[in-house]
Amino acid sequence: MEPNHPEFDLPGFRFHPTEEELLDFYLKKMVLGNNSCNEVIGFLNIYQHDPWILPEKSKIGEREWYFFVPRNKKHGNGGRPNRTTKNGFWKATGSDRKIFSLSDRSKHLGLKKTLVFYLGRAPGGSKTDWVMSEYRLPDSCRLSKDIVLCKIYRKATSMKVLEQRAAAQPASSPTPSTVSGQHLDFSASPPMTLSHVASSNDDCEATKEASLNLPIGSNNLSELRLPNCNTDWFHDSQIRSPWLQDLIFTPPPYANVLNFLD
Repeated sequence: MEPNHPEFDLPGFRFHPTEEELLDFYLKKMVLGNNSCNEVIGFLNIYQHDPWILPEKSKIGEREWYFFVPRNKKHGNGGRPNRTTKNGFWKATGSDRKIFSLSDRSKHLGLKKTLVFYLGRAPGGSKTDWVMSEYRLPDSCRLSKDIVLCKIYRKATSMKVLEQRAAAQPASSPTPSTVSGQHLDFSASPPMTLSHVASSNDDCEATKEASLNLPIGSNNLSELRLPNCNTDWFHDSQIRSPWLQDLIFTPPPYANVLNFLD
């Protein structure tokens, strides 16, 4: 069955095999020489490519990509498989997990190894979100162990991990505030004082403050006399000034002093 078979174009069709199907059907048939499975799951040495290249080399898959992979062993270290790529390496996490048949719990189908991709070189490296599940036949199986089945996927990064990565980054200078996509640098402007406020309002506030601080006995104090409350326009609620209303009904403490001096 070719990957471009009409069955693969059906709406809602997904290739999502179980672990039992991966081991007891696909991998076992491939080891026995049944290449029909290779038309769905491709044969590829994934360690010649970085993980973000693998999705485009898979024959099928949207969020999970499957490959038959040869087990290339390196010399020394007990003959461990060489899982090094051009820009990083795959590192195993935890111990292998045994896979049993759901219908017969005593039937051991194979082993599953979980690996995470690291950028750089061992024993260091930077951990990434790429994860691999490697399935292989049990050691007691008489069939060849030179081929494994690998599932590649990218794990979603949790908010906790993102916060830890941000905290691990070196501290940098504070970034300017952003408003509507524009950066505002408040450090470039001097601190605002009362004199700036007065000048920005055409010296209105400064003039008012100077008028209220005239020396006692000045001839200009009469200009500060409060308006007559009996003025006709004052009783029109449509043009009444809120500031003037507060000033009339709640005279400031200096009102009586000014009138007395006049």
